[in-house]
Amino acid sequence: IPLAIKHPSNTCEKYTHTIKQLLKGHKLTKTLIFTIYSNIIGSGIFVSPKGVMENASSVGIALIVWIITGIITAIGALCYAELGVTIPKSGGDYSYVKDIFGGLAGFLRLWIAVLVIYPTNQAVIALTFSNYVLQPLFPTCFPPENGLRLLAAVCLLLLTWVNCSSVRWATRVQDIFTAGKLLALALIIIMGIVQICKGEYYWLEPANAFEPFKDYDVGLIALAFLQGSFAYGGWNFLNYVTEELVDPYVNLPRAIYISIPLVTFVYVFANIAYVTAMTPQELLASNAVAVTFGEKLLGVMAWIMPISVALSTFGGVNGSLFTSSRLFFAGAREGHLPSLLAMIHVKRCTPIPALLFTCLSTLLMLCTSDMYTLINYVGFINYLFYGVTVAGQIVLRIKQPDMHRPIKISLIWPVIYLIFWAFLLIFSLYSEPVVCGIGLAIMLTGVPVYFLGVYWDNKPQCFDAFVDHMYSPLLLNCSITNQYLT
Repeated sequence: IPLAIKHPSNTCEKYTHTIKQLLKGHKLTKTLIFTIYSNIIGSGIFVSPKGVMENASSVGIALIVWIITGIITAIGALCYAELGVTIPKSGGDYSYVKDIFGGLAGFLRLWIAVLVIYPTNQAVIALTFSNYVLQPLFPTCFPPENGLRLLAAVCLLLLTWVNCSSVRWATRVQDIFTAGKLLALALIIIMGIVQICKGEYYWLEPANAFEPFKDYDVGLIALAFLQGSFAYGGWNFLNYVTEELVDPYVNLPRAIYISIPLVTFVYVFANIAYVTAMTPQELLASNAVAVTFGEKLLGVMAWIMPISVALSTFGGVNGSLFTSSRLFFAGAREGHLPSLLAMIHVKRCTPIPALLFTCLSTLLMLCTSDMYTLINYVGFINYLFYGVTVAGQIVLRIKQPDMHRPIKISLIWPVIYLIFWAFLLIFSLYSEPVVCGIGLAIMLTGVPVYFLGVYWDNKPQCFDAFVDHMYSPLLLNCSITNQYLT
């Protein structure tokens, strides 16, 4: 059976139309709010509290980190909203950086997303899923690392198959498994309120909340922000499908104004709930914070928590796979990735090669099960390009002041974002020079790839013959498919 066809226009239009229909609804703004909300809330709130607490050094600073990260996320989302309607292309910050700073900068954004950001993000979410499934089976110790990796790989392979099979199936999985995260967070927040009503708020009293369990360090606090920012990841999801949104000038900012403050509220109160049932030391000793929380407060019903979180993270892996394939599709359409990654199945209208590629690269990331190192790794690179993109907004205002901007925000917001961005990157690099340095080194490997593969027009025949040979089996399938369609 032919696997895919090299994106003829009618197939591309059918693919785009399929996604557009799935994003429509009778109450469109509510649909977009739910889309942002469900894409932000994934594994982060169930894995990042430990990393934030460990680096913040006290409960009070940890809660401040969660609040400030939510505010900065909202500012970044507003900057992206202006860019999204000014440069109305799918592909998110890749498209914006490419149009503002040129092909090389855009290619490096795409390169690091393909090699680091999406594979690492999916690996962390899949490992979180494994932790919450296996932790109840190992109540007195941590689950074995090989077991975590194996279960994470099974989760990833299953969801890749779902996304390859049908766009509609993928969105149905997202809708169904979102219920898991809502149930888990509702339980955590309600039980936290009950604990406060009982007087269990020792660690929330100012005298105790800011009592450090280790010395404060500005570099570690920067890492706490990186850990927290991972939990807010997904806020720019709609920028990857801007071309498919209906009336984005009205609905995009409205969805941001409502969804991100709502997520910030949920995250802060979830962390307040955690410390009403656990000491900071108990929280740091747990690899599955919500499971430990459930065991302390839910008694015989404690099994609800790991199941709810597992459902949530399962849906998180699915959402990340869906988004990454859209980015690869946009990159291949611009000629910055092999055309292989823009191929779409003739009947299923799914980007199978892009999905298989991201699945393989994520499986490679599962060589390590240290989630917190992976989070620092992806957080640093993500924020690097978030800042470049927001800086591009200021550059575009200076270069093209009369450009039509359906949404136009005050320049004070991108300036505030960039000040925070500079603090975060400088002190993160100081605290984790190896992790951040490796990320920068991988990004720079994209420079020769760009000049060889994209910028160099008059390539010798032997170079093109070698590239054709690398994926000639799939091109043969495409030829067979074209003959069949004819």
